Amino acid sequence: MTKPPLSEKVRELIQKARIVSFTTWHNLYPASLLAQFQAADDEGRYLTDAELEQIELLSPHPSGSIGVAQHLRDQVREIVDEARSQVLVTFPTITEPGGGLYPPERAEACWRDFWHFLRCITYGIAGSRTDYTSQEGLNYMQLLYQELQVPLDAMVVGLEGIKTASLKRVEAEQQAALAPYFDHLIEQLKQFR
Repeated sequence: MTKPPLSEKVRELIQKARIVSFTTWHNLYPASLLAQFQAADDEGRYLTDAELEQIELLSPHPSGSIGVAQHLRDQVREIVDEARSQVLVTFPTITEPGGGLYPPERAEACWRDFWHFLRCITYGIAGSRTDYTSQEGLNYMQLLYQELQVPLDAMVVGLEGIKTASLKRVEAEQQAALAPYFDHLIEQLKQFR
């Protein structure tokens, strides 16, 4: 069975729902470094080791956050799996017929969003900036989620699960400093309700 094509409106919203922005970072990083962040976001990928090393070299405030961003990137599969498990425990029928993440393609899109959420958060961590989102992109994402009837409660639980799974993978003394990067996106998503 082939899945129905996405509507023109949904395709347009997907293009506009770019939730990352580095515009407030211009006074902190040189344009060449911001271009590396932007290229990674444009390609929908995590920062490479080489890019992270470059960021560390040019960062005005070395904080050890580069290693954390790298570690979370390398653990993304396990982190997303834990967040998915939390969603399925909290909403046990969500992937069954009539559930908000049924059919399976909807659930896969949700888990893929979790992967991208962590990607965006690691940009903030690598840049030592919690202001890594675009209000305009978030507005389009909200419209997209409304159009697709994405179960927002489940997405918030998933994002909270990403935070929990990520923080348990770092040193205890780093957890308080890292929590705001996750909380920023969690709070943005909560406003979609």
